[in-house]
Amino acid sequence: MASVAKPSVVLLLAVALAAASAADAITFNVINRCRDTLWPAALPGGGARLDPGKTWTVEVPAGTSSARMWARTGCAFDGAGRGSCETGDCGGALECAVSGRPPATLAEYTLGDPAYIDVSLVDGFNVPMSFQCGGNGPSCAADVNARCPAELKVPGGCASACEKFGGDTYCCQGPYKDQCPPTDYSRFFKGLCPDAYSYAKDDRTSTFNCPQGANYDIVLCP
Repeated sequence: MASVAKPSVVLLLAVALAAASAADAITFNVINRCRDTLWPAALPGGGARLDPGKTWTVEVPAGTSSARMWARTGCAFDGAGRGSCETGDCGGALECAVSGRPPATLAEYTLGDPAYIDVSLVDGFNVPMSFQCGGNGPSCAADVNARCPAELKVPGGCASACEKFGGDTYCCQGPYKDQCPPTDYSRFFKGLCPDAYSYAKDDRTSTFNCPQGANYDIVLCP
């Protein structure tokens, strides 16, 4: 009788590690409720085309920190995944490996116990967004683009004052690195989206937490 080959210890270990990694993964569902096709992106996670009514699911390792997701608009990609987007472009790639170009509404998170999440307009605004965990979390559902001050308007979105004008006050740098006051522009964003970061030091009312191991929904145009 022919002998049956036994799986190697290395193979068994690899399978066990893969199973453990899958079990520890956190699920992010990105849901497009906008009327137009969008191209959501994630670091980590890459990117995808997302038609209206569809969901893009991303599995993220537990313990991931300083991560973000955003929507890209006005994109065109070839069969090799190369192209460009009007907002949120990440170096001309469908599968993002770098952050998106402002303006872009951001969903930011650090996974832990508890996890911390926020919606940020620090890089400006392009698409309304909510970031939910078990029904809890921030939302920026307003059409900020329609009410954007003329001096902040850019193609496809509403720029932040830091991106448009620079300077220590708007960018919370130099003498304002640690204690940075709000400005008229940050108050404009905060007035429309009270849950969202309106500038870099807007921590007190803009950070939310979720229990360890929870899954997340990021809704575009909630």
